[in-house]
Amino acid sequence: MPTENFMDILFSNWQHTLQRVGVDQVAAEKAFNSLIAAYSTPGRYYHTLKHIAHVLSTIQILEGYTNNLPAVQLAAWFHDVVYDTQAQDNEQRSADYAFELLSNLGIPESTITIVTRLILNTKDHQAAVDDYDSQVLLDADLAILATNQVQYGEYAYAIRQEYGSVSEANYITGRQQVLERFLQRSHIYFTPLMSEFAEPSARGNIQAEIKSLLSD
Repeated sequence: MPTENFMDILFSNWQHTLQRVGVDQVAAEKAFNSLIAAYSTPGRYYHTLKHIAHVLSTIQILEGYTNNLPAVQLAAWFHDVVYDTQAQDNEQRSADYAFELLSNLGIPESTITIVTRLILNTKDHQAAVDDYDSQVLLDADLAILATNQVQYGEYAYAIRQEYGSVSEANYITGRQQVLERFLQRSHIYFTPLMSEFAEPSARGNIQAEIKSLLSD
């Protein structure tokens, strides 16, 4: 379970973002509780509040690249709010969830439109050359790939747990395909900072995981 201090930091982050778009504290707290419930559903091992916190902290590092920081932060909060390993429409359902909740909070429609677009772009992890907000969100979402070996190992193990119903053979095949797609890209990260400092580590971690999968 997340610690009280961790939750306090998350709530403060959430409040700060919503205050920038004019949402009062009571409404912000009610919405926050809905998000906590969603991210605490059974079967989540990686796509949890810890992941959201990591994405938000990375966005903070990359915020200088954004055009609309509050929209990027809101998209981070909602991008995995619906997560079902057996479904193909998690991003669409997460975007719909964000649309409804943010609309009820009175967030401007122009902001909600950006938020939902950003969430949908996490499906294929691709961003246009001039779509800096998507680039920051996607880089933050994939920042885990460039962490140290211990953290990456915990991440890989958590992903396997989320696919616990899948046989070992099928998991290895599917996971290898996902990882190979990242290696085949000309670049995993979009922002200059992540491209320079995170890309080599991410590629090394991915290659090591593939090697580990095939040696099991």
